[in-house]
This record gives sequence, structure tokens and C-alpha cells, in this order.
Amino acid sequence: MQAIVRRVIQLLVVLLVVTFFASLLTSFLPGDPVTTIAPFASPAQRAQISKDNGLDENIVVRYKDWLVNFATLNMGREYAGSGIRGASISQRIKEALPRSLILMFYVQVLTLLIAVPLGVYSAYRAGRAFDQLANGFAFLLLSIPVYVAATLMIAVFAVSNHLLPSEGWIALTNDPTGHVKHLVMPVIAIAIGQIAVYSRLLRSDMVATLQEDFILMAKSKGISNGRILWRHALRPSSLTLLTVAGLNVGALISGALIIEVIFHLGGMGFLIKDAIDRRQYVALQDYIAVVAILYVLVNFAVDGLYRVLDPRIRGSRVG
Repeated sequence: MQAIVRRVIQLLVVLLVVTFFASLLTSFLPGDPVTTIAPFASPAQRAQISKDNGLDENIVVRYKDWLVNFATLNMGREYAGSGIRGASISQRIKEALPRSLILMFYVQVLTLLIAVPLGVYSAYRAGRAFDQLANGFAFLLLSIPVYVAATLMIAVFAVSNHLLPSEGWIALTNDPTGHVKHLVMPVIAIAIGQIAVYSRLLRSDMVATLQEDFILMAKSKGISNGRILWRHALRPSSLTLLTVAGLNVGALISGALIIEVIFHLGGMGFLIKDAIDRRQYVALQDYIAVVAILYVLVNFAVDGLYRVLDPRIRGSRVG
């Protein structure tokens, strides 16, 4: 119960800090947002838009008004022009958030499917040719930014060879084949860096675990190497991997946001960029708040998984 209360408090603190900082930064952006929203509006219309967006108030009052509306789920609508209200903010989030979650889920699945076997086998072959080759390849992958990998894949697979589509989103229920084709490049672009981090981290922990006494005991009993690696060594070595996976959610989210813009996937990253371009300050704070909540909730789930993987943590917390 205490862990849940602590995480809820953490969620609230992170949400307040992130959203207030976002509100503060948007107030420093050059130019008049009303001119961008409604360039041909009359003075009266401009004044009304400023009032509705809280632009005629100081930063503290504007943030307080936004926080009350967000807490009551009264997110309002975007402005599309003078006297014209655009799409519902909550509706746009409802459509975009599942796309971002699906993208990040695919990235994590692909990352673990490749990184875990690679890390385990590299630890088993530590110091040998395969381990050295995998280590060098991991550093190569880490040196490639997400947007560079995405651009190169678009140039090769979409522009030059027309093998994969370069943008757009197709729901899995509408067209499974089209869904996979549209997400192959976005998922790989994000996953390549994650694979390098996870595999190297797991390899380092596995090498240390394989030197423990209980591993030597298992070997003396004649247990096969495969069973030792996957049943006895992997579980204690996965705790650090789980920790980094939770802390790495921020990098995963930021990578997904960039990829969504490049491939026009219509996720939360695309909404954030669109809100910045069109100076939709209220909508921008709502989108950032949703991403911040997602980050804390994922870390909350990771903290809960510790109890599943390591009984010692359960015992210490109960005590």
C-alpha cells in the first residue's frame, strides 16, 4: 500500500513539474500565437482567442486554469481560426495514444527477442570472437541516432526500391499485412539502439553471475549449459536489465515521438509537433501531461515486476 501511495505522489509531482515547465517554455516562444491561430481575425476576435487560451493572464494563473481543466477532464477543443473551434483535444488523444502505445510495445518485444539471446550467448562466449564482434556491432548501433536510421531506411526501402511505405498508419484490424508493412521501419529504427543497450548490459551481468558459487554448484551436478544459462543465470541477471528498461522508457518515448513525426503515424509525437507548429498551447500541455503520466505508470509497473523476479525484495519490503 505504501508503494502505491508513493508512486501516486511521484506521479503527481512529475506531472506538475513537467507541465509547468512546458507552460513556462511555451511562454518564451517568439511571435504572437494568436496571429498563427487566426491571422486575419479582427481585434475583438483576437482578444477573445487570447482570453480563451489564457494568454492575457500571467503564467501562474494560466497554468492554474489549465490544471483545473485537465484534472476535471475538461480539455476543450483546439482553435482552427477566428471564431472556429477545431477538433476535440480528448478525442485526438484517444485516437493517437493507442498508436504510440502499440509502436512502443512492438519496439520492446523486438528488442527483447533479439537482445536477450544475444546477451546470454555473448556472456557464454565471453572474450571470444563472437563476443568481440557483438560488442563492436553494439557500439556501431549506439552511434546511429534514431532519425538517421529512419532516414536511411526510407531512402533504401521506400524511395529506391519501393518495398515498404514511407508514411501513414493502418490499423491491425483493418489490414494486418498493411499494418506490419507500415510499422517495420519505425519499429526497427527505434529498436536498434535499444538492442545494443540491453544486450551489452545483460551480457555484463551474466558474466558476473556465471562466476557465482551457485552456478559452480549447478555445473558440478552435471546440469547442461543451456539449463544453467536460461534457468539459473538469466533470472538474477535480468533485474538490472529490468531497471534500465524502466529508466529507458524516457528514451523510448522520445524516440517514438520523433519516429511518429518522420513517418506520419499520427501518434502523440505527431500531436505534440502539430500543437507546437500551430501554437495550440492548451492542447500542447494536455499532450505533454499524457506522456508524463505514461512515463510514470510504466516505471510503476517495472517496480512491481521486481517483486515477481526477486523474492528477496518482497521479503525486505514486507519486513
